[in-house]
Amino acid sequence: MALGAFRAGVTQNGPPDCESFWPVSGPEGLTDAGGAYEEERLSERSGGSAGTGGWPVPAGVLAFTSWLLGVLALVAFVAAEPTLDADQLFFLVDLLGAGVYGTVAGVVLARRVHPVPIILGLTGIGVGLAAFSYGYTQLALVRPGLPAVAAIEPLQNTAWIPGTLALFLVIPWLIRDHRLEPVARAGLLLGTATIVWYFVARTYTDIAQIWLIAPVVTVGLLAAADAAWRWRRGPVDERVGLGWLCLGTVLMALSFVPLALPPTWPSLWMLTPLIHLAVQAFYPAAILVSILRQRMWGLDLAVSRAVLAGTLTVALLALYVVVATALARLLPAADSVLAQAVAAGAVAVAVQPSRMWLQRRVHDLVYGEGRDPARAVRRLGARFAEAETPEDLVSELAAGVAVALRLESVSVWRSDDTDPVASFGNPTGHPTTVELIHRGAQVGRLTVTAPPGETLGSRSRKSLDELASVVAAGLVLVQATQDLDAARERLSTVRLEERRVIRRELHDGLGPSLAGIRLGLQGVRNLLRTDSDAAVRLLESLQVQLDHQVDGVRSLSRNLFPPILDELGLAAALEELAVQHARGGFALDVRAQLPARVDPYAGAAAYGIVVEAVSNARRHSGADGCRVEAVCAATESGGRQLTVTIRDGGSGFDAGREAGVGTRSMRERAGELGGTLVIDSVHPHGTRVTARLPLTAS
Repeated sequence: MALGAFRAGVTQNGPPDCESFWPVSGPEGLTDAGGAYEEERLSERSGGSAGTGGWPVPAGVLAFTSWLLGVLALVAFVAAEPTLDADQLFFLVDLLGAGVYGTVAGVVLARRVHPVPIILGLTGIGVGLAAFSYGYTQLALVRPGLPAVAAIEPLQNTAWIPGTLALFLVIPWLIRDHRLEPVARAGLLLGTATIVWYFVARTYTDIAQIWLIAPVVTVGLLAAADAAWRWRRGPVDERVGLGWLCLGTVLMALSFVPLALPPTWPSLWMLTPLIHLAVQAFYPAAILVSILRQRMWGLDLAVSRAVLAGTLTVALLALYVVVATALARLLPAADSVLAQAVAAGAVAVAVQPSRMWLQRRVHDLVYGEGRDPARAVRRLGARFAEAETPEDLVSELAAGVAVALRLESVSVWRSDDTDPVASFGNPTGHPTTVELIHRGAQVGRLTVTAPPGETLGSRSRKSLDELASVVAAGLVLVQATQDLDAARERLSTVRLEERRVIRRELHDGLGPSLAGIRLGLQGVRNLLRTDSDAAVRLLESLQVQLDHQVDGVRSLSRNLFPPILDELGLAAALEELAVQHARGGFALDVRAQLPARVDPYAGAAAYGIVVEAVSNARRHSGADGCRVEAVCAATESGGRQLTVTIRDGGSGFDAGREAGVGTRSMRERAGELGGTLVIDSVHPHGTRVTARLPLTAS
């Protein structure tokens, strides 16, 4: 059969049907794919309609047969060296369908037994036979005498029919994870009857095209309506992706409408294959969206996002070339090569914006906003602004990362926590972990899971790493806010304890003493008239008591914040402290190597720590003195640090003893400045208190 006659007959009587699996993404934010699969895990799902396990051997036979037919068809076509023509788009679709349908059917059927992959495999074999029949027929035109030409030639017009029509007349009724309802059973029978009617009537009768196409379109739209109803009202766990299945079924049914139009319509010979090429590039992926995204029949496959984006890009480029070539042929042009080149260039310029727009949409659907890190960071910045509390901030960041990169779940963890700080979504797959690094230190980790049926590609991982820095900054900010709140609470506690100490000193020391002096003065008043000498002796005793209390008040004031610390600095204040304790018989060996002026905040904290540590040594160590060292030195990071060490030779430090008010006060003073305080025992005996305080000025 001549090429023109064959394709003309196909245009009038029905298209060859060979779908190519390209990944797509739906409005639910769901992405699926075909063509190249990467198995990650298998999970059982109760209540499914499929059997447990798969059919590896039949799956391999289906895949191998489909590919073998496609390869043989291509070899025969190339060997025939036919003149290239736009009608050969049908042959290209057949080849792609044989390879893709066979591969998908083999991968799925090897894991789970179900009618859907079996139908896909038979479709791959059917379109493979149609492609082989066409290639073999073309080869027979240039090499007469090939065997079985008469038996093989009709397959190009018939072999594709059962599988292709079953794609949208039967499969939509079968994509579910529970028993078929009466409506689904009726639809299944109706779809099967329509396929039989179309095959028999088209092959063995001359019935008008309208009576061939009308039942196909009608039953196809009924299958789409059922998918739409289940998408809106069906079981919740089966709704995912059914919107795309509905849309794909509608498009497949409507793609048969041009076959009922008069063949004399202009450009119909090219319009029909282009429509089927576009629709059938979409519909197989819609089937997989419903299967893989729901993990239907216990099937759990995953495909890399890089494969999705690459496959879609190749498909768009191919479609771009096809459309540009077709439009160039349709445009009026002179016979000169220059005129044809100008016409082709004009078409390319006209189609290029559409291709660029589609490619951007592809990356949006596959990678989300992660394809543009700046855009994703702006989205996270908006999430920052919407947060009202620190906890809300981390939650908003987790949600922002999930939405920007189209992830199933995102969890933010601190380094040592066993529970996440914030979570978004419910993980069902294996998580991917990214460390949260801030200023070279790990502050937490980010765990994410891709939607079912997907794995994160290199681009998604790169975008995730870039967004992780924003999440790390947010986590540090939240931690700093919480630390500040805790520091405020601790500061309030310390101040309250200091006030209690002052109250105790006033109540238990100064108060009773002043009351005693008051009673003594009353006694003096009574003695003045009767015994003046006794009154004088009593006044002298009261004066001694009053001087002692004055010294106590001054000592309390100096311990809180001595004037000399503000006037002469930390070194002079420590020397004065040594003089005061020496009067009471406790020796302080002060060794201070300090600049003339020390950061006042660090100086006040260091003095308070020394006062408390010396008081503890005097009361509890049993020693008659201690050594105090204060040094300012540079740190490895380039800053400066004040180190204060108080060491005694007493009984040592009991690490198991509960910390008292004084010990907590020392730790709080150091912590408020971002410093550290360590208390330990030293060999052979004694206790050492070491405080390291960062300096902001020197």
